[in-house]
Amino acid sequence: MSTTKQEAKYNFGTGRRKTAVARVRIHKDTKISTYNSKEFKFDKELAPFQVVGKKNVFGLSVIVNGGGKNAQLEAIQHGIARALVQYDPELRSSLKKAGYLRRDPREVERKKPGLKKARKSAQWSKR
Repeated sequence: MSTTKQEAKYNFGTGRRKTAVARVRIHKDTKISTYNSKEFKFDKELAPFQVVGKKNVFGLSVIVNGGGKNAQLEAIQHGIARALVQYDPELRSSLKKAGYLRRDPREVERKKPGLKKARKSAQWSKR
């Protein structure tokens, strides 16, 4: 009985930024990249691939919910970096040095009662 290591069909990574959550799968066998079931048209999201020198090696399948465009972009980068580390743990140091493995912890501050926004109060009037 031989025990051979079975390769996974894809590697998975979850990326987050503000309220955006990106579920990223990187496929070694296909080169087709999809973003919310549409053709991928962006290049900034692929920056983690450029850091490790594997730009046209993988196909992507990305599903993003929540947030705005910039938050979704950064969530995709975070997810790609996590999936690459799952694919090859030796890539961790270069991705960490580039800052793609750290989740940006900044969130929108909640609005407080009695104020117009989170910190802005009503304008003072003498009369």
